[in-house]
Amino acid sequence: MIDKIYFTIPQVARILGISRIAVYKKVKKGEIRAIRIGRNYAIPKERLADILGKTLRESDKKEIDRAVKKTVREYGEVLRLLGNE
Repeated sequence: MIDKIYFTIPQVARILGISRIAVYKKVKKGEIRAIRIGRNYAIPKERLADILGKTLRESDKKEIDRAVKKTVREYGEVLRLLGNE
């Protein structure tokens, strides 16, 4: 199944274990990138890893890094004390 170039909404729904309607709504909101082919949508194979959470985009990595730095800056002493327990 992974050797296909594109996945349909029903295929992605089965992979994610959610309804077709839920996948369609995520596509319409832009949470899942898809291309429109006639009246149907196709999700590129490369996007499947992103959907499954197996890869992080560079912007996601930067956001996580900022959050970690902020947490350490604001709660560093508490984290240090918790680490000693």
